[in-house]
Amino acid sequence: MKRKDNIDCEFCGMDAQEEAFISNEYFFAKWDKYPVSPGHAIIISKRHICFLAELRPMEATALFRLLKKSRKIIKDKYHPGGFNFGVNEGSTAGQTIFHLHIHLIPRYKGDVKDPRGGVRNVIPGKGKYPFPRQSRQK
Repeated sequence: MKRKDNIDCEFCGMDAQEEAFISNEYFFAKWDKYPVSPGHAIIISKRHICFLAELRPMEATALFRLLKKSRKIIKDKYHPGGFNFGVNEGSTAGQTIFHLHIHLIPRYKGDVKDPRGGVRNVIPGKGKYPFPRQSRQK
C-alpha cells in the first residue's frame, strides 16, 4: 500500500498493516509502539489522509465498527476498567504522524490518582471542574 507520494509516511508502508491484529476494508488496528497502558492500540486509515474531516461517509462507518471490535478484543484480553479514545489533529494538538490514526487507550483502576476529567487533562488543570453527581455507569 506504500504510495510514491507518501514514501516517508510510517503508516503507508506494508509493514504497518502486517502488524494489524484486526482490519476491515478502510482501517486496521495495531498495538501502539509506545503504549501508555497495556493494550494501547491505534486504528489507522488505509487511505493516506491526515484528519477526521477528510473521511468519506463509508469510511466513518467502518472506523466506528473497527473501534468497537478493537475495544472488545482489548477488553477480553486485558480487562481494563475503561477507555480513552484520542485523536491528535495538527502539530499544535500533538500530532507527530500526519496520517489519520485514533488512539484506543485502556484505563485501569489506580493508573492515575484522580481520573475524573479524562481527556480534559491533556491541558494541565483543565480536567478539574465542578463534577455533577455520578450517574450509573454501564
